Amino acid sequence: MTARRPAPRLAGAALAALLLAACGGSDDTTGSAAAGGEATGWSFTDDLGTTLELDERPDRVVALTDVAASLFAYDVAPVATFGWSALAADSRFEGFDTSGTTDLGTAYGEIDLEQLAAADPDVIVTHAYPVDSEGTIDDTKPLYGFTDLAQQEAAAEIAPIVAVAMRGSAVDVVERTEELAVSLGADRADVDAAREEYAAAAERLRAAGERDLDVLVGAAYPGEGVYVAKAQDDPVLRAFGDLGVDFVDPGGEGYYWETLSWENIGTLPADVVLESERAMPVEEMQRQPTFARTPAASSDQVHRWVFAALDSKAQAAWAQELAGHLEQARDVA
Repeated sequence: MTARRPAPRLAGAALAALLLAACGGSDDTTGSAAAGGEATGWSFTDDLGTTLELDERPDRVVALTDVAASLFAYDVAPVATFGWSALAADSRFEGFDTSGTTDLGTAYGEIDLEQLAAADPDVIVTHAYPVDSEGTIDDTKPLYGFTDLAQQEAAAEIAPIVAVAMRGSAVDVVERTEELAVSLGADRADVDAAREEYAAAAERLRAAGERDLDVLVGAAYPGEGVYVAKAQDDPVLRAFGDLGVDFVDPGGEGYYWETLSWENIGTLPADVVLESERAMPVEEMQRQPTFARTPAASSDQVHRWVFAALDSKAQAAWAQELAGHLEQARDVA
């Protein structure tokens, strides 16, 4: 497998310019009225190259929770969601009014097709994940959130599916997510304001990255060890790396993760460790004897790895949080 070549680093202002440039939308999304006042219909070309055309803008949207959080951020409320957990158990939805949104399941791949049909969706929105560092999407595998192709095809019989690819930099994923949100009725001015907010957060993170601290990102499990993330394969980590954050490269030939046993966790020295909020709690990880002896753990420089939604508002908050950790950290590795 050929490793993806590292992207050039972007200063905060340059990254902001890329995000702000996207606010004008793209030629493959429509949903506005023509000059004469007549509706022009709605179309969107997703990241799999599929163009969906409808007579009018979709009003009833069902979304993967990862996308739904971004839609809620711009006042586009899906009628139903599916994903890893129920809405009430997902911190990304705190502060949003989800009373009109139906949980189609409470675990990954758990989608009640009868409830999906009852929600009467115009469109279903989800993510497509690559299978390698080159960003390849394998259409013989189900899109994210579906347990298998049969379930996906059954859902597609109810409403067409739009996929946003989780590859490359988060800059691109955020751009596509917000293009979709605007096409579904989000206020473009709100999106523009959020991108300005992210620009400020990106600049702070860029400055914090200049401290040259080594950051290890992983997901730890008691009986398995630590899955160390490869920053170039994760859109958000890649974007933050482009801003100057120095992520530890675990090596290995596999895609996205390299697994280390608890006995070998000290072979990757790091000043700061980010532990997945979906795996072992930070406090429990720090009690693992071999990890407790590492520089980051003994210096209490272990924090949660946040899975923020892929929109400018959520990414700004996560960038600010990480910048704060780096600003307070010491070089200990």
